[in-house]
Amino acid sequence: MPLSLRRAFALVLLAPLALAAQRPTTAADVKRILYPLADDSMAGRMTGSPGEAMAARFIAAEMQRIGLKPMGDSGFYQRVPVAAVPLAQPSRNGRTERLTLLKSIADRDTFPAERRRPSVNVLGAIEGSDPALKNEVVLVDAHFDHLGVGRAINGDSIYNGADDDASGTTAVLEIARQLAAGPKPKRTVIFATNTGEEVGLFGTRWFIDHPPIPLTQFVANMEIEMIGRPDSLAGGSGKAWLTGFERSNMGEQLAAAGIPIVADKRPDQHFFERSDNIAFARRGIVAHTLSTFNLHTDYHQPSDDVKDVDLEHMAGVINAAARAVRVLANGPKPEWKPGGQPVAPAPRPAP
Repeated sequence: MPLSLRRAFALVLLAPLALAAQRPTTAADVKRILYPLADDSMAGRMTGSPGEAMAARFIAAEMQRIGLKPMGDSGFYQRVPVAAVPLAQPSRNGRTERLTLLKSIADRDTFPAERRRPSVNVLGAIEGSDPALKNEVVLVDAHFDHLGVGRAINGDSIYNGADDDASGTTAVLEIARQLAAGPKPKRTVIFATNTGEEVGLFGTRWFIDHPPIPLTQFVANMEIEMIGRPDSLAGGSGKAWLTGFERSNMGEQLAAAGIPIVADKRPDQHFFERSDNIAFARRGIVAHTLSTFNLHTDYHQPSDDVKDVDLEHMAGVINAAARAVRVLANGPKPEWKPGGQPVAPAPRPAP
């Protein structure tokens, strides 16, 4: 048999294996990741808590299994310096201390050991394959922290955050799996699961001040938050909306590619400013959040649990998001429309 024919025959035999490797996300894939992240054993994944550390280990193990390149300062972990400051009087939810983001890792040593709160972002990447585009970066991220253990409601004191944002974290990992299994993207794609969103964007603020790759190389950011339940205003199961759709041409690029992502139908809720994407957008990076939050009443309640998550819907959104990331990684980089980029706030005064 001629060599060229043998090669063609081999490709035919290998094609089903390649297609299997690139298989879409299923409800079973979603459940395998989401359920552990939102389990009571994670104790609500509060920033700086043992539950957060447990979730970070789980995420890092998934990134390693997928074959991502570690992008933290300690393998997949990017250390985020957090400490607790005593409050003069208990807060409304009964807390006696307030978490604060420190200026440096060394600053943790100025706090007593019992006040230090080890915390991390978990970062991995797929390096770009195109010589002209591999130095450009697309960021796909979600926050993996939630509210921890707090005031009991109907006998439940664990704020599991299944939708907010174990669902987004699951999406980041499944998108990474899909991209790692298929043709390598032209641009480098960083997959970040950040801590501290619920207490003031701690993880994202630290990431921006200590990026693994200079921020000048970032061309797009897709944040994923709260995709656990369908939203009728987005079109129902498997459909999602993009915050700040009108601010850039990102949404139009995705729509042109046939991806079922529409404009946010609730601009009065200001979702564009309420997630980690806003910090990147204020630095000039075209950054939006993908979501299907339908204003359900379990938001920030112990009842945000896996029992109400629609696994099939999540799988559909994740598959759409994976296609969207490929468009961002391989196509023209998105651009702000005139007046679309948010203005950065004035610098905070020194303490």
